[in-house]
Amino acid sequence: MDSVDLNVLRSVLEWRRAGQRVMLYSVVQTWGTAPRAPGAMLALREDGVVIGSVSGGCVEDDLIARLHDGRIPADGPPVQLITYGVTREEAARFGLPCGGTLRLTEERVGDPTWVAELLARCEAHEIVARELDLTTGDVVLQAASKTDALVFDGQTLRAIYGPRWRLLLIGAGQLSRYVAEMARLLDFEVLICDPRTEFVYGWEEQHGRFVPGMPDEAVLSIQTDERTAIVALTHDPRLDDMALLTALDSKAFYVGALGSRVNSQKRRDNLAQLGLSQQAIERLHGPIGLHIGSHTPAEIALSLLAEIVAIKNGVELKLKRPLQEDV
Repeated sequence: MDSVDLNVLRSVLEWRRAGQRVMLYSVVQTWGTAPRAPGAMLALREDGVVIGSVSGGCVEDDLIARLHDGRIPADGPPVQLITYGVTREEAARFGLPCGGTLRLTEERVGDPTWVAELLARCEAHEIVARELDLTTGDVVLQAASKTDALVFDGQTLRAIYGPRWRLLLIGAGQLSRYVAEMARLLDFEVLICDPRTEFVYGWEEQHGRFVPGMPDEAVLSIQTDERTAIVALTHDPRLDDMALLTALDSKAFYVGALGSRVNSQKRRDNLAQLGLSQQAIERLHGPIGLHIGSHTPAEIALSLLAEIVAIKNGVELKLKRPLQEDV
């Protein structure tokens, strides 16, 4: 599932603990061109407040209308299926692509203990499967792997929940500030490591969390996994290469370093001299970013994050940056 949907569950937990009734909707099946993929979630509070999304907006309007016009009875079943867009007319009515079909589970959230446990396990960087029995509404949480996917057989929904994607920035300079701000908008958890105390001033807490120690220690201390990206941005090879030596042998899905094509090749040569394997060195992204003609720090940050998101989403890179000037 998308880590953005964890925010839906956080709201569900808050609302239920406050004694408010909550309906939880999950996309379980789609046909044709659907606006959201299976696993997308929306929570509807008893007063009509919603968080999350299962379509482009029109389905959300109908779910709210179901609440207000009595189509969600207080004594209804714990879970039921709702389908939108079966006919061409319905697809047009609900704003779905012509011929598209969207099937949702409508789930009454009772005891929120499972929500709290799921969120805690995701915060601990576990991947968790939630099995929902559509007959009883019972929920069971199980350990899952990164290769697991959502499964729905009409009776049981098995949805996969994972931790937020993380971005570790080595260096707290001007470019890092732009990268951190944009990354947070993309729902990355932002971590920063910079042992140079002169660069710490002006970093507000909302930009990210500082990881103490030297760069190689930071890479190890955060327990780098397959949902972690690491980018070296200090322009100081003593710090950047220290981080890269550890990061390139980690499970991080993206490891990059700022620099021109010439400097990137020098960095690779230096890493080889320091004993890093050729296989690990080939994982290094440098120059970083997609080619969008970027020059300013904000544009370079956009270029970098476009590349990271593309790789995260499994998209083939066709606009790889051909040249990057030092900034």
